[in-house]
Amino acid sequence: MGAGSKELHKSGRAGWLRAAVLGANDGLLSVASLMMGVSASTSSRGPLLVAGFAALAAGALSMAAGEYGSVSSQRDTEVADLAREARELETMPEAELAELAAIYHGRGLSRPLAEKVAVELSATNALEHHAREELGLELGNLARPVQAAVVSAGSFAVGGLVPVIIAMVLSGSAGQAAMVVGTLAGLGALGSVGARLGGAPMLRAALRMVVLGGAAMAVTALVGKLVGQAV
Repeated sequence: MGAGSKELHKSGRAGWLRAAVLGANDGLLSVASLMMGVSASTSSRGPLLVAGFAALAAGALSMAAGEYGSVSSQRDTEVADLAREARELETMPEAELAELAAIYHGRGLSRPLAEKVAVELSATNALEHHAREELGLELGNLARPVQAAVVSAGSFAVGGLVPVIIAMVLSGSAGQAAMVVGTLAGLGALGSVGARLGGAPMLRAALRMVVLGGAAMAVTALVGKLVGQAV
């Protein structure tokens, strides 16, 4: 790596990548489970596809609305904290400087060096350094509601399309079997990806998702069959 070159890291993408994996997992499992429940109560492809597309649309929109509201609240809190910190820097700069020096001193720097570092850093962009050290916030990496909503809705739709496409291509018992196999394979793959992003064992995560996903589809199919017989 040449002198002055900037080292590239992937940590900045970890948050939305993990959200995308979780969204796809939710879409795949929830839509497939619902369709399995419907298929257990009727052999007609029409109601099955209606249920699949309805679940796909409702789930994606629900994910988008939920993520947007949640992340908007988080961003509002971050913006309010930053505004308060900016006011404190303006009204009591000496106290804030002493607070920053105390943070560095607590991390192991000597008192004189901690005070020197605090002074030099505060001379460039005081709010940026105080936000990072006191609030744990990066000014360029605040919560992004629109991005969260788009990623969640899109990933849910991608995952949910798998069982819908299978139902469009195959019908009857062959379609049910293909839906189960395709869903479990997708859940295993998504579990592995999520584990890799989090640094966890991939095989264990994949098996966990396959077992839980299989149980969810089985229970939903049983409910669908019982309700179908009752009505």
